[in-house]
Amino acid sequence: MRRRDFIALIGATAAWPVAGSAQRATKVWRIGYVFPGSPAMVDHFADVFEQRLMSHFPSRDVSVVRRAVEPKLVDQTVRELVPDIDLLVTWTTIGSIAAKKYASNVMPCVFLAVGAPVDIGLVQSLNHPGGNMTGTTFEAATETYAKRLQILTEILPNLQRVAVLRTIGDPNVTFAMQSVEQAAPKLNVNLQLVDIRTADDLPDAFEAMNKSNAQALLIISSAVTYRATNQIAKLALAYHLPSCSPFQEYVAAGGLVGLGPDLEVMAAQGADLVDKIIKGAKPAELPVEQPTRYRLLLNLSTAKTLGLNVPLSLQQAADEVIERGDFTSLVGI
Repeated sequence: MRRRDFIALIGATAAWPVAGSAQRATKVWRIGYVFPGSPAMVDHFADVFEQRLMSHFPSRDVSVVRRAVEPKLVDQTVRELVPDIDLLVTWTTIGSIAAKKYASNVMPCVFLAVGAPVDIGLVQSLNHPGGNMTGTTFEAATETYAKRLQILTEILPNLQRVAVLRTIGDPNVTFAMQSVEQAAPKLNVNLQLVDIRTADDLPDAFEAMNKSNAQALLIISSAVTYRATNQIAKLALAYHLPSCSPFQEYVAAGGLVGLGPDLEVMAAQGADLVDKIIKGAKPAELPVEQPTRYRLLLNLSTAKTLGLNVPLSLQQAADEVIERGDFTSLVGI
C-alpha cells in the first residue's frame, strides 16, 4: 500500500462522553485528510495534525485517511472519499470548495489555508460560520500581499516592473489582487499579470516575464503554485528574477523571500478544531480562525547569486536567514 493511502490509527478502543447513544460514544471517527500537494507535503503536515490530535485524546479511536493529490484531482478525490468518512479536513481554497460541493451540508468539515472563506461562500461569516464548515484563513489581513510587494521594493529600490504569477480559476486570486493592486501605485511599481492553469504552463510564463523585462516576481498563493514551489524557485533563479512567495518552503528551495503563515501551526489549529467537533461542538458555532504566526524568511545565497544586497534591517526582521547554496526543498516535489 502506498504511503499516501496509509491509514493511521491512533489510540485504543475506549468510550468517552459524547452526546448521543452508547454506540456513538464508542465509534471510531474516520477523518479524511486531503492535501493538494506531494506525498511528502501531506505526510509532513498530516504528522503534525495527528500528533496534535493525539495529544487531546490518546485513548480514543480515530483513523485518519491521508490523500495527497494533484490540484486537478481534488474534486474527484473528495467525492470518492466522502462516503467512507465521518469528518473531512481539506487544505487550500480548491480543496475546501470541493468539500462544500460533496459534503452535502451535513458532514462536518474543517478547511485550512483558505484565502477568503466568506467571499467564496464557504461560511456566512468568520465569527458565525453557519452550516457544516469552519477552519482557518490563509491570510490574517488583505494587506499581507501589499507587504510582500513592499519587501521587494526594499531589496530593489529602483523596482518598476513586477510580474504577478496567478493561477486562473483559483478563487484566492481575486482576494489577493485587491491588496496588490491597491499597493502598486503607492510603491510606484507597474504590475505584469502572468496567468497559468497548471505547472506545465510555468516555462512559457517565465519566458513571457523575460520578454516583458520584468524586474521581480510576486507569487499568488494557490494549490498549483504551492505544489510547484521547487519548479518556480528554480525558474526564478534561471531567469535572474528576485521573487517573493507566500510559502516559507519557497526559500528553502532557492527562492529569495518568503512571507507567510506557519503551516505547521495551522495544521495544529486544524486538529484543535477537529477535537472540539468530536467532543460535540458544531462547526456552525466555531469561529473561523486566522493564522496565529507569520514567518519571514530570506535566502542570502540567492541574493548573492542575483547580485543583490539585502538591507540589514530586513535581515534583522527575518525569522530565518538561509545562507547555504546547496538548495534543498522542504516540500519534496
